[in-house]
Amino acid sequence: MASILRSPQALQLTLALIKPDAVAHPLILEILSNKLLIVRRRELVWRKEDCRRFYREHEGRFFYQRLVEFMASGPIRAYILAHKDAIQLWRTLMGPTRVFRARHVAPDSIRGSFGLTDTRNTTHGSDSVASASREIAAFFPDFSEQRWYEEEEPGLRCGPVHYSPEGGVHRAAGAGAPRQACPCVKTGGTAKTFS
Repeated sequence: MASILRSPQALQLTLALIKPDAVAHPLILEILSNKLLIVRRRELVWRKEDCRRFYREHEGRFFYQRLVEFMASGPIRAYILAHKDAIQLWRTLMGPTRVFRARHVAPDSIRGSFGLTDTRNTTHGSDSVASASREIAAFFPDFSEQRWYEEEEPGLRCGPVHYSPEGGVHRAAGAGAPRQACPCVKTGGTAKTFS
């Protein structure tokens, strides 16, 4: 797996969460499916214990309890996203964590457009490859990153790729086709370059 992950062509994975204040907003899904490949998705209601465990790095900070209460207040959506630079692209689409800042420096970002407060800022995204792996495992315990890189990633990277509205994920068309390196992925008939 290490050689696949180090390959300059390999797609990168990240975790994206849509928080309770934004779950019902259709524009978020449109942004996701048009900019990044959705590999897996899951809707759930988090228990407070799960929230505390996930956000334990913030324990003791003034906003910790408010964040835990909010994240357990309603349904959330978890996504595994893929792109050549998934972590940075998703973080750019989200915008700055602080909503006031997002509205001024990135008004067209998700948080700049839909964020309510610094806690109710619509989204979460992994900040590094290590945190992406850890966070994906927390939300998708049955997902094997290694198996995905071996079995699914080459087909998604080489395309053509189609979004399935029923499943809410992207799938490689022609699953039995030979695997080869390819600089773009096609989705909905339009080529997307991952550079």
